[in-house]
Amino acid sequence: MPRADFYLIDKPRFREDPLMLVCELAKRAFAAQQPTLILTRDFEQAEAVDEYLWSFDEDSFIPHQLAGDDDDANTAVLIVPPGVETADRPMVINLRDTCAQGRFDRVLEVVAADPAEREGSRVRWTEYKKAGFEVNKHDM
Repeated sequence: MPRADFYLIDKPRFREDPLMLVCELAKRAFAAQQPTLILTRDFEQAEAVDEYLWSFDEDSFIPHQLAGDDDDANTAVLIVPPGVETADRPMVINLRDTCAQGRFDRVLEVVAADPAEREGSRVRWTEYKKAGFEVNKHDM
């Protein structure tokens, strides 16, 4: 059964910088050898995640790139802006307002502390449940 894990941002360090949590989740996925897609809301967010993954932890390197290159299949973490087609992966980190599409084992939904974000996450929670996902919540 596929899983959807909702990470609700609450701690001050993640409230100030939600992309820090995205990087932490990508780091865990890479350590677990899970090929991962990060679905971003727009191209600017994709570039921000790309920059962040280079600099957020000076003691570790997470192989990553923006999707759309010939080398996509060999890169551990692919950052995918809307409109870019990629092959499915076992792990998806979703930053979009809609449920992640495709075939995967697990989706991580990063939900900002903003009330409008929380409302959108409730809709996605219901949609994942209807689709047969095991759904979990984590306060971060």
